[in-house]
Amino acid sequence: MLAIELAADNILPVTITDTIQLALDRMVEFRVRHLPVVNDHVFLGLLAEADITEPDHRLPISSIPQLHVNSFVFEDQHVYDVVRLFYEGQLTLVPVLDAVKNYSGVISTAAMNTYFAEITAIAQPGGIIVLEVSSNNNAMSQMAQIVESDNAQILSSYVRTFPESTRLEVTLKLNKPDISSINAAFLRYGYDVKATFNHNDGDDDSLNRFESFMNYLNM
Repeated sequence: MLAIELAADNILPVTITDTIQLALDRMVEFRVRHLPVVNDHVFLGLLAEADITEPDHRLPISSIPQLHVNSFVFEDQHVYDVVRLFYEGQLTLVPVLDAVKNYSGVISTAAMNTYFAEITAIAQPGGIIVLEVSSNNNAMSQMAQIVESDNAQILSSYVRTFPESTRLEVTLKLNKPDISSINAAFLRYGYDVKATFNHNDGDDDSLNRFESFMNYLNM
């Protein structure tokens, strides 16, 4: 997915002639700690609440000496670049620009969480199995074959690495609630099963927990 597919215009930017107070009020309104500064559709930088040290909030935003001019992604960048920017800059939103740096919109943390909920199939009932494998034994094709031999499918997967280690943690979300037989199969093939989570339609509250987390972010 590209950045432009997640961009929206529901969080209004500010201009350099707007007052600092307006920017602070808008941050409170949209529950963010950053706002894009835009002039005639041209992106000038990202204003951070932490950088507002001027005590006179009646002054224009142009009086603030620092804007984060490199805190943005282009429309055609992959969504993983957006995640990296969120993480590295500890941002609450990421501006999206076109090829000539005109402002196209922003990606909020809520939009990112919704996106990851979709790609990880969090709302789908099914079991979760967590494997620990070596970096040279991370063949997803073999894992899929073990799962599919039990008439199940992998809905999503992700890999976690560890510093200074050749071990990987592979998490598989499956479309089958009862994964006990799949767990046994992985053990027969010599996999180190770190954890399993069985869920079915009646007791899978992962979506409820995700919605609660979203509500927490919007507080």
